[in-house]
Amino acid sequence: MKSIIDWLRGKKTKPLSAQENVNTIPLGDEQMADKLARIPRIEPQQIVYGCGQSVGKSRDHNEDYILAFSVTVGGEGNNYPFGLFIVADGMGGHQYGEIASAAAVRTLAGYLLKRFHPYLMDPSKGMDEPLQDLMRAAIQESQRAVTQAAPGSGTTLTAALVLGQQVTIGHVGDSRAYVIRPDGRNDPITRDHSLVKRLEELGQISSDEAVAHPQRNVLYRAVGQGEVLEADIFTAPFPQPGHLLLCSDGLWSVVPDDNLFKIVKESPNLQTACQDLVAAANNAGGPDNISVILVQLLG
Repeated sequence: MKSIIDWLRGKKTKPLSAQENVNTIPLGDEQMADKLARIPRIEPQQIVYGCGQSVGKSRDHNEDYILAFSVTVGGEGNNYPFGLFIVADGMGGHQYGEIASAAAVRTLAGYLLKRFHPYLMDPSKGMDEPLQDLMRAAIQESQRAVTQAAPGSGTTLTAALVLGQQVTIGHVGDSRAYVIRPDGRNDPITRDHSLVKRLEELGQISSDEAVAHPQRNVLYRAVGQGEVLEADIFTAPFPQPGHLLLCSDGLWSVVPDDNLFKIVKESPNLQTACQDLVAAANNAGGPDNISVILVQLLG
């Protein structure tokens, strides 16, 4: 049976979206190639990450839930990283929001790790099920778990499954995944399932109006809400060089995109960057719970 890395090489991936109105000038191909050539090769290839979280300044309890997990396997013929990163934001104003977010994350992680465990222990076993199908099934399990554990509540759910040089994203709600590139581009690669975002997409309101809209926190899609859940799921190359950022709206709604890049660029390591991002959100008023995971692929 072919290995998972061979299987991934044959999969088509969805290109990451481009960010408009960038203030910095992207590096040219020759400049980027020169910078990449100066980066020492790291073996085995591995995932490093940092996490940060805060209740914020306006809430009395935390309805966010995060999970970060990575494994490095290195040896003759087997050299790959595996990581799973999840951010969930229990819906404010609903009963048991913190129960909903915890149930969603634990269920999704348990489902995926159970299916990957045999492969991680013995890569020769391979994987028969496409990663996107696994992610879709895991989110459906999370939907059932939230409905049972916290009926009437709901949660956002943004997950990144990293295997080799690919990342598979599963997304519901308005927590976000970004790609932060060395040239200053911040590309949001998930789409908010919010009423205001939909109005903006339809051209009924401007982006400036969306920021201050009174219904900006209203979601039309969340885990635990409705009988049928349609998640956004796609696979793309992991940004190299660059970072993958997952966060709740307690961060992105108050810290501008250019500040996100500045903080990550100036921090000495990922953990410090995450703490600095949380501090920036609190300094901006901290109106909501704040959660952030920052991931980098080395090698």
